[in-house]
Amino acid sequence: MRRYSDSQPAPASPAASRSDLSTLKTLLPYLWVYKWRVLLALGCLVGAKLANVGVPVVMKKLIDSLTISPSHPQALLVLPLGALVAYGVLRVSTTVFTELREFLFARVTQRAVRTIALQVFRHLHALSLRFHLNRQTGGMTRDIERGMRAVGSLISYTLFNILPTLVEITLVLGYLVTHYDIWFSVITFVALVSYIIFTILITNWRTHFRRTMNEMDSKANTKAIDSLINYETVKYFGNEEYEARRYDEGLQSYESAAVRSQTSLSLLNTGQSMIIAIAVTLILWRATVGVIDGKMTLGDLVLVNSFMIQLYIPLNFLGVIYREIKQSLADMEKLFSLLDQNREIADAPDAKPLVTHGAQVRFNHVDFSYDPKRQILFDVDFTIAPGTTTAVVGHSGSGKSTLSRLLFRFYEVNAGGISIDGQDLRALTQDSVRHAIGIVPQDTVLFNDTIEYNIAYGKPGATHAEIEAAARAASIHDFIVTLPDGYKTMVGERGLKLSGGEKQRVAIARTLLKNPAILIFDEATSALDSKAEQAIQAQLKEISRTRTTMVIAHRLSTVADAQQIIVLDHGRIVERGTHQSLLAARGLYAQMWERQQAKADDEEAMNIL
Repeated sequence: MRRYSDSQPAPASPAASRSDLSTLKTLLPYLWVYKWRVLLALGCLVGAKLANVGVPVVMKKLIDSLTISPSHPQALLVLPLGALVAYGVLRVSTTVFTELREFLFARVTQRAVRTIALQVFRHLHALSLRFHLNRQTGGMTRDIERGMRAVGSLISYTLFNILPTLVEITLVLGYLVTHYDIWFSVITFVALVSYIIFTILITNWRTHFRRTMNEMDSKANTKAIDSLINYETVKYFGNEEYEARRYDEGLQSYESAAVRSQTSLSLLNTGQSMIIAIAVTLILWRATVGVIDGKMTLGDLVLVNSFMIQLYIPLNFLGVIYREIKQSLADMEKLFSLLDQNREIADAPDAKPLVTHGAQVRFNHVDFSYDPKRQILFDVDFTIAPGTTTAVVGHSGSGKSTLSRLLFRFYEVNAGGISIDGQDLRALTQDSVRHAIGIVPQDTVLFNDTIEYNIAYGKPGATHAEIEAAARAASIHDFIVTLPDGYKTMVGERGLKLSGGEKQRVAIARTLLKNPAILIFDEATSALDSKAEQAIQAQLKEISRTRTTMVIAHRLSTVADAQQIIVLDHGRIVERGTHQSLLAARGLYAQMWERQQAKADDEEAMNIL
């Protein structure tokens, strides 16, 4: 049995579950880029809370001054006036500091969201083809959407709710400890601790309901998008009701999880309200006793009551905020897990750009397997001389298309190597390699945009004249100008508004505009009728005349004039040579040729009949 090295790619696996702490650690560097804005915003936060706590203190002074002895009536005119001015200044200061904090932090939040979104987008494009073949588009896009929304929510809840509340709690407890009976601080502290512990315990218990809701939501969304993308297939088999039932199964699971979540929420709200009610009642009792005993003034009673109201109003929402933070962390968990996905194919630290001088392609004793348990290619060794065409033929599953994926470096070879003009692909930047290669695939997928956009995709920024020249060379310009919207015609989802031949011509134009040194035609005409195939084959031969070309084909008639034909069978090269030499060898190629010719004769006879 063949042994595989540790460096060989393994199938992509889901990222391990992240802890809340690791999620926060991932987020913090994005915020710290604007550290001076963050620090100024935190300063404004503290200033706002100092002003907010100062309001009840001034109110106490105002009330106490109104109960002063009548022997000093002038105090009624001076002291209340100063207190009133101070009260107004503190109220305005609270608003000003709060708005300034939000102004300073707005750019931090939005830039963090933008940076993370862009990084995730780039990373997804950097992941291997293996990952994208295994992913479910609907669920993944929903995870990204929720995760990006959660980034802004988490920053907002933490900086604008949790942190200000903690600062205010600290200031209030400090004032109570230094100015009043210890029982005020004890009651307040015990209530706060009880409230926070109860909230955390119940919310943690509820978190799995949110995760279940996320999973059910993603699964339902995946089914819906998958069904809509394959709309025609659903219609062909009359399975609209079947698809609706599958979608409803996901919605039912989501509904069940949402009901359990709401029930547990009612329990949490009830417990929180009881703790707050008991604490406020005890505080007012102690304050009332203090006034009756003469140890406290009416101003002290108002002060303590104002403190409790100021403290417990935001605290009453702490449970909601904590739940939202836990929800945001759960949503961000999947987003950052995408960033944890192994890229599998990465440029070497000292990778250099490809420099072509003729574009010779060399497969040097290549072994490859998608899965270590099943090898696809065995000791594949051949060279495509500069400016020539090499055809690769063989039965389905023989490994033909795998060669193009390896040349694009979507996967790493297990053994051997691939080089262009003597430069090993592993020592080159992927971007430069892919820039030098153009492909016309069997299944051309177009963007849901205009014909002009899809052709220009081969060279972003190309002028309309260049796009039109490429369309003329691909023999599609005359067709385009007959359309009502011309080059601005929308092609629909995956290009479904165009026929197979029209899509292929757009793909050819796109590749021509790219002007690559190496061309790959991967079963480029196998899905077309004979007339369309002949027309496109002529174009392919013309554009490959001066380029190094690899043609992957099933129909042997399309590659008969190739300078070299490679015959693959179960991942091994069993024959090579020109069309005539391979027919003369009477091997596998000759057998395939005879079968295809017999089939062609039968089809021609049927057409005559």
